[in-house]
Amino acid sequence: MLTADDARELALALPEAVEQGHHGRPSFRVAGRILATLWSERAMNVMAGEERIRPAAEDRPDVCREIFWGERLAAVQVDLDRADPELLEDLLDHAWRAKAPARLLRETLLGSASPPEPTEPRARR
Repeated sequence: MLTADDARELALALPEAVEQGHHGRPSFRVAGRILATLWSERAMNVMAGEERIRPAAEDRPDVCREIFWGERLAAVQVDLDRADPELLEDLLDHAWRAKAPARLLRETLLGSASPPEPTEPRARR
């Protein structure tokens, strides 16, 4: 079980994620693009991309359901009463990767890689 505050904390833990209002609801964005909306105190809509939304709804129908806007599959709604942190974190990570600008993706990936080990300078001949 997660609270709305838990969901907020997970969303804001993503690099450069910010909270901003969206039609009277809190939304979480990266570079101005919405990656999730706290739909209610008990549900979060996550824009994780179709390749992650469908499997989440199929694998965990007790927790996740597809959300359509018009004809387009737009988000997965996560029932916070039944979700575990790992599931929501995974969905938010997919949404963040889909919405983050290339610059931020590069910086994040490079920042997480270990720097190369220093080498001894070669002796001159």
